[in-house]
Amino acid sequence: MTGLRLDGRAYAVTGSSRGIGAAVAADLASRGADVVLNGRDADVLAARVEDLAARATGRISAVAGPAHDPEVAAELLARAREGDSVVAGLISCAGVAEPAGSSILTVGHDEFAELMDSHLGTVFAPCRVFAPHLVEAGAGAIVTSSSFAFTGDYGGTGYPAGKGAVMSLTMAIAAELAEHGVRANVVCPGARTRLSSGGAYEEQIRDLGRRGMLDELSVAGALDPAGPEYVAPLYTYLVSDLAAGITGGVFAGSGGFIGRFPTPEARIVAYRDFHDTPPWTPEELDDLIRA
Repeated sequence: MTGLRLDGRAYAVTGSSRGIGAAVAADLASRGADVVLNGRDADVLAARVEDLAARATGRISAVAGPAHDPEVAAELLARAREGDSVVAGLISCAGVAEPAGSSILTVGHDEFAELMDSHLGTVFAPCRVFAPHLVEAGAGAIVTSSSFAFTGDYGGTGYPAGKGAVMSLTMAIAAELAEHGVRANVVCPGARTRLSSGGAYEEQIRDLGRRGMLDELSVAGALDPAGPEYVAPLYTYLVSDLAAGITGGVFAGSGGFIGRFPTPEARIVAYRDFHDTPPWTPEELDDLIRA
């Protein structure tokens, strides 16, 4: 492949046996990088490694198991360090779909905890392992995966909660590690994968449209997403030196669309000095907030 080369660099990609993670791993490998893949299904993961290794010039290896497990996270770093390449980054793509019909009206405590492990835990555990190593090296990048679902428009519980938490955690990591030369950014990807295709998924999207939770354009986009190879280069860019100086960002990519979410900030609705005025009354607040 011409263009950006990543020879001599090693990256770990969680959730890379299928879908977006697999496309990201393939893009990195096509550019000469050493890549450590990860997924829960050992057989699918082994087949993916065999396929990539036949086409790649860098080292391709894998660690099977859930990325929220600290031992799996530690093994990802150990594998990335085995070769002669510099460990240059971590990309997190692990996650699972919200169970069909799950909502705050039906979700159980154990089910919610499992969803949080699958989304937030799979980011925290590897970041906790890789961050000290990257800080010691004085360079590197972390890219995590959130989702448009963090807005709540798609309903659910653990999926939007976990993805929203991933954004906050990543922005905190970016702020904390900036002085050490380590960057962290978020991607909210859209792509056709096994989690975003099939009759049950399509019916869920149409139902959200009927209930007014998704507008017509969002329904159309969700039902006809591009393949994951379209968003993979955004991850590659953010983890490469081309993105030097870019950290704490939340990006979106789906097909030919690239977006960037603005940094959250509070807009002043009203202000008065508390030193010489009483608290706002509920009636005053209603007037101010509805204005």
